[in-house]
Amino acid sequence: MTPCAFQNRLFPSAGGAAVIAAMLALAFPACAGGSEEAMGKTIFTKTAQPSCTLCHALKDAGSSAEIGPNLDELKPDAERVAKAVKDGLGIMPAFGESLSDEQIKAVAHYVARATGAAK
Repeated sequence: MTPCAFQNRLFPSAGGAAVIAAMLALAFPACAGGSEEAMGKTIFTKTAQPSCTLCHALKDAGSSAEIGPNLDELKPDAERVAKAVKDGLGIMPAFGESLSDEQIKAVAHYVARATGAAK
């Protein structure tokens, strides 16, 4: 069970558990508001190995790499990003074995939002 699922299962509503839920949100920041996007940015910049920033330019991530496509210019939607991340594309390695489906979805959502492809 992921930390977010654990938090949501134990504390599905505010009330008396709000303080504990807030503490868990601090411990697991990917579970807080904008969680999928925050988790996606972390995956893009740190978790994926090699890091996405090594090859891709993405202004929001502070990356200006030029090996792979400039994502700010390409503006891929989340579906396109998820497929490329999971299966690889051209010289881009597949991350389907090293990242979970949840992580792939999060990084795809992040890229689409950061580039303006998703509103």
